Amino acid sequence: MNILVCDDDKEIAGVIEIYLRNEGYTVFKAFDGVAALDIVRREKIHLIIMDVMMPKMDGIQATMKLREENNIPIIMLSAKSEDYDKVTGLNVGADDYVTKPFSPLELIARVKSQLRRYMDLGSLEKKTGVFKTGGLEIDDTEKTVKVDGEYVTVTPIEFGILRLLTENAGKVFSMEQIYEAVWNEPAYNPENTVAVHIRRIREKIEINPKNPKYLKVVWGIGYKIEKI
Repeated sequence: MNILVCDDDKEIAGVIEIYLRNEGYTVFKAFDGVAALDIVRREKIHLIIMDVMMPKMDGIQATMKLREENNIPIIMLSAKSEDYDKVTGLNVGADDYVTKPFSPLELIARVKSQLRRYMDLGSLEKKTGVFKTGGLEIDDTEKTVKVDGEYVTVTPIEFGILRLLTENAGKVFSMEQIYEAVWNEPAYNPENTVAVHIRRIREKIEINPKNPKYLKVVWGIGYKIEKI
């Protein structure tokens, strides 16, 4: 599989490349957002590791541009640990977020997790049915989402959340339960991560995201897909 590492710190990019190559991945490198976009247009990239602070075009801008065209998993890197920076990255379409300094082994684990989810989303071999409630339809065979007969483009993480909640329509899931089921790892302070993805999903499937028909919050408990 092909992974793009985009970081203006060439030493960090080089270290990440070594670990990824040791796992058998093919690595492409870019040192700013403009170069990253060019590589994605020319090569088949399966995952992107994107730094936030870069010259010419930063990681936030590059992610916004990428999300206009595709749903490649994006893991965002940043030296900043404030919740604001994490939420900003997730809001513009990143799937995961790792704060520098980080453990290369942790990064590799997150890469593998995102790739498993991405390849599962694109696979047609796993036939597990269609889940419906009202006009919302989640096809787990073709990995598609439709609202009132119209296809909606979602990322692998968004699909995972929708599948979990729609398959169990009417059941309330806490943020911790959603995170552990979809990210397939223990939940440590998952509130911002889950809430941002929920907000993005609502913007895609709801006519009025502020007054949702399908994806409801149960205050103090979690979220559910309404059984209609």
